[in-house]
Amino acid sequence: MIIEPLAAPRDGVLPEPLLAELTALHAANREFFAISGDFPDPDDIRPEQISASLSEELVNPDTEVLLCRTEAGGPLAGIAITLAHHPNPADPDPWIGLLLIDGRMHRSGYGRALTGAVEERFRAAGRTAVRLAVLDANTKGLAFWSALGYEVLDHRPDLQHGRPCTVMRKKL
Repeated sequence: MIIEPLAAPRDGVLPEPLLAELTALHAANREFFAISGDFPDPDDIRPEQISASLSEELVNPDTEVLLCRTEAGGPLAGIAITLAHHPNPADPDPWIGLLLIDGRMHRSGYGRALTGAVEERFRAAGRTAVRLAVLDANTKGLAFWSALGYEVLDHRPDLQHGRPCTVMRKKL
């Protein structure tokens, strides 16, 4: 498995082949996007929507977008978006904002491996814990994160859309 940070493109435009891979990755997770409502039609996720979404992430200096490939030059298996500092200064932990594995590769170990790589990056940076929020309606997501040792910390709406979420935390 290869993890590579996605740098913000100088011209603000993601290369077409990468954008096509990212669009396919998102489209392969229809069930999640039907729950999240992040895109108007989870059956028709478009490259321009992915480009706009990632552009918003890449302008934040505290955000890191990590691409996960099966091997060097191999297909895109997943993406992780992390946040080094939460907007609330009272929250000391970094966050995993999104971890998305190609739906055709679910239950193949890539989610666990990508999570481990993200945790190791935070550990190497001296961080002692990591948090994330799972949509309450995402029962598969809650089971996944619980199986990886994340514990429920709180229940509250997410900052972007006010959706009910379970906030989870894991000590590193």
